[in-house]
Amino acid sequence: MKKHNFYAGPSILSQYTIDKTIEGIKDFAGSGLSVLEISHRSKEFIACMNDTIALVKELLEVPSGYQVLFLGGGASLQFAMVPMNLMNTKAAYLNTGEWAGKALKEAKFFGEVVEVASSKDKNFNYIPKNYTVPSDADYFHITTNNTIFGTELKKDPDVKIPLVADMSSDIFSRPVDVSKYSIIYGGAQKNLAPAGVAFVIVKEDILGKVSRPLPSMLDYRVHIKAESMFNTPPVFAVFAAQQTLKWLKEMGGVKVMQKKNIEKAKILYDEIDRNRLFVPTIADPEDRSIMNICFVMDEQYKELEKPFSEFAKSMGMIGIEGHRSVGGFRASTYNALPRESVEALVGVMKEFESKN
Repeated sequence: MKKHNFYAGPSILSQYTIDKTIEGIKDFAGSGLSVLEISHRSKEFIACMNDTIALVKELLEVPSGYQVLFLGGGASLQFAMVPMNLMNTKAAYLNTGEWAGKALKEAKFFGEVVEVASSKDKNFNYIPKNYTVPSDADYFHITTNNTIFGTELKKDPDVKIPLVADMSSDIFSRPVDVSKYSIIYGGAQKNLAPAGVAFVIVKEDILGKVSRPLPSMLDYRVHIKAESMFNTPPVFAVFAAQQTLKWLKEMGGVKVMQKKNIEKAKILYDEIDRNRLFVPTIADPEDRSIMNICFVMDEQYKELEKPFSEFAKSMGMIGIEGHRSVGGFRASTYNALPRESVEALVGVMKEFESKN
């Protein structure tokens, strides 16, 4: 039976990425060595790193004046690195979910943090609007997609201060106007690579303006100067990321991927809205994530939650259980998830409805 991978992260990778990574494990770039044992200082891996960075710049149309980094520590380390490198006195944060809240919490170690708006009052089931960003803040931080609650900011905000975004779970799923941001970062284990590496796109002229001393390992300028080689980078994860980016380019890039993702999401949201057993957790279609689609049993069918979960698993649907703070179900429809998997899940939902 075919398995359909809806895990929220680490998550599905393209078959191209998996196949090419297996090849690299056996023989990396014709070196006769495995990518698992190659030196990060070898000419083969330096070429891999340089190409991976170049592909990010090409696919996202990164303007001049920006640098791309691949670092350890995941997005969670960036929660601290961002304020450490950018905040002198005050920063503004939009609180739209658990990860946005964790980023906000870390920033408080470095200065005053203004929560410009929050959707916590309704368990993060909407994106706040009509808020004011303080003009005297050193930067404004957003989390573009919320994997747990299933909301997404689909447009690049226009603000008058430096803009920072955690794009862990929707990077490369749609075009982004990088020029509107000072820093874009994220863990790569959703739409890019296996767990173990974080990407950072940073505007160079935003750096070097804080008065505090910075540990070398946590200073973006150090990593830029060392070309992501200040310490040993996550070699295997970077190599896998390179394969994903090659596949994405071959597929037509982020605009083509956006179209595919919108189509996949519509198929599933339409079924959730139609099916009498299920209700979406996000009422406003404008706020619904294209990447993480959350839904629960209708109140009158609550007792069917476990039976549906077991039935779906028996039909090859893997990883659709919702986060404990939301309950119900979550189908993550990242770039590598084929349309056929979404259609298979919809088929399972229809079949379960017909039996109940």
